[in-house]
Amino acid sequence: MSIHTTAIVSPKAEIGSGVEIGPFTVIGDDVVIHNDVSIGSHCNIHGPTEIGSGNIFYPHVSAGTEPQDLKFKGEKTRLLIGERNVFREFITLNRGTAGGGGVTTIGSDGFFMAQAHIAHDCHVGDRVIMANAATLAGHITVEDDAQIGAYSGMHQFCRAGKHAFVGGYSVVVKDPLPYAKSVGNHAKCYGVNTIGLQRKGFSEEAIKKIHHAFKLLLTSKLNTTQAVDAMKAELGGTPEIDYLISFIETSKRGVIK
Repeated sequence: MSIHTTAIVSPKAEIGSGVEIGPFTVIGDDVVIHNDVSIGSHCNIHGPTEIGSGNIFYPHVSAGTEPQDLKFKGEKTRLLIGERNVFREFITLNRGTAGGGGVTTIGSDGFFMAQAHIAHDCHVGDRVIMANAATLAGHITVEDDAQIGAYSGMHQFCRAGKHAFVGGYSVVVKDPLPYAKSVGNHAKCYGVNTIGLQRKGFSEEAIKKIHHAFKLLLTSKLNTTQAVDAMKAELGGTPEIDYLISFIETSKRGVIK
């Protein structure tokens, strides 16, 4: 490992092999850093926090700090980070709260741009992209392969579906639908993110069925319940459509239409 002489590393921290810790960085108690993690200068990482292998932290990242929640009373909560993520400058990652399950989780292979914020009790999946200053309030779930645009804010308890695309400067108060483009204040759905799905390797047949489902949901004269029933009748049995139906039916805040 390589630890700069000006860095402060708690003796209660566990540091793996191949780890690099830059100048003026502080690593607190109960921090576990797995192998081959690169941490730039002026970072602050507090525990309990566990960081998987291969993550890259650019300067001034703050991770594992106490949640910004007035109900927090100092209870021992955690931040868990997967592998091979990139965290750019001035990102803030908060631990969980007792009332929200006690843990904030971030998956693997994500890319988080400068000034992004992930609040307490959020659960972020794999291959997620958050652009500059994208902000997640508490208790948010962002599922695999979703993208949150620059300066967008998501309301607490929202859930972004797999392959959801939220455009920049959006105000998100309901759940962004899987496979779809949502943007605006308040955000509205503008149909299927066709190019994004093609880039992710979706087949033409799957994309065609997703388009059909969104036509039923957004442009027909059916209400949401009727549209879901039509999806089941016309498209049921397709994995992508079954997931979309389940996402809509289990939404607690309602979906963006």
